Amino acid sequence: MTAPGSGPATPAFKGPGFPEFVALIAMMMALNALAIDAMLPALPAIGDALGVASENGRQWVITAYLLGFGVAQILYGPLADRFGRKPVLMIGLALYIVFSLLAAFSPTFELLIAARVGTGIGAAALRVLAVSIVRDRYSGRTMARVMSLSFLVFLGVPILAPALGQLILTVAPWRWVFGVLAVGGTAFAIWAAIRLPETLHPEDRMPIQAGRIASAFREALTNRRSIGYTLAITAISGALFGFINSSQQIFFDVFHAPGLFTVLFGAVAGGIAVASLLNARLVERLGSRLISHTALLGFITMSAIHAAVAVSGHETIWTFAVLQALTMFCFGFIAGNFGSMAMEPMGHIAGTASSAQGFISTTGGATLGFVIGQQFNGSTVPMTTGFVLLGLTALVSVLFAERGHLFRARNLPPVPAAS
Repeated sequence: MTAPGSGPATPAFKGPGFPEFVALIAMMMALNALAIDAMLPALPAIGDALGVASENGRQWVITAYLLGFGVAQILYGPLADRFGRKPVLMIGLALYIVFSLLAAFSPTFELLIAARVGTGIGAAALRVLAVSIVRDRYSGRTMARVMSLSFLVFLGVPILAPALGQLILTVAPWRWVFGVLAVGGTAFAIWAAIRLPETLHPEDRMPIQAGRIASAFREALTNRRSIGYTLAITAISGALFGFINSSQQIFFDVFHAPGLFTVLFGAVAGGIAVASLLNARLVERLGSRLISHTALLGFITMSAIHAAVAVSGHETIWTFAVLQALTMFCFGFIAGNFGSMAMEPMGHIAGTASSAQGFISTTGGATLGFVIGQQFNGSTVPMTTGFVLLGLTALVSVLFAERGHLFRARNLPPVPAAS
């Protein structure tokens, strides 16, 4: 058995090696990112085709998916702890594929939104199972490294996804954007069915009992570190979703530069990807707390500078791109580490804890992001001020989790890792 945090463990079961395992987890996360960001260039065409008069109303294409994605996570953890990771993953992928196809053929905006909720419900399994499967095999700083490497691919997708969506629109109707999601989900389902083993040992399976599930959720939601970092992730996610909801309108309506949208959106997302790569290299040496707490202070500082530029009326497309990229660079050091630290004390109820944390962070983040997006008024002020407020909220949550201290490494009790 490998000690927690000492390096990649050698699994007792047959399965993919470390690089392929990271790739599988990364693709589970990437399918979620693709379902969000590939939509952005298609929003005007969807609105025109389905009669959506309000430009802000088109944001429901993103938010409906995120709400389905967030709410359903509360179900998948207990199911995965009872029936195993792989069968639940396959069910989620089937829902993702079917509802993506339904969205592609939806004749009305209302049916499209319902299909997007269904797609999010299917994708929720990918989020819960990604964290649970990693926690089955690794813990501590090694878990943070796996999550960072996976998060790199997850955040690399937004660099390409809008361009992919735009490319599809140049050769086919907007409905094919949803068709590509179905194809991608099918390809991954085949790969996972062949190469991904069951990571939950039979003796670790837990029956679905209301009392036990309630107790596990209560532990996940009352443990100081778990809930503190979960709330911090919620706030930071709200900022990210606010950017995603607002970005198409900002580039099209504020800067009147639709041709630069995919390029500059990718550049901003690239800041997150670069930070995630650096984090994967540094986290085992410097620790999650030092890196993520420093990055959170940087996130707040860059957001405040950006808000000051926007409020003063000096915002240009280039100040927006540079300052937003720097803010997202800080974000890249935060998300994976906060997620790992939220899960640190939850190894014995990894599936249920992942569900509870994902439910809060995604539904809460989607709601906060939607509120920011709905404030769009033809300027970048609502988005940038929203970033400042949510960054400060995340800081308060971290201080609660760490009992008023930042940067201080913890000597945690050993958490059993899979053999």
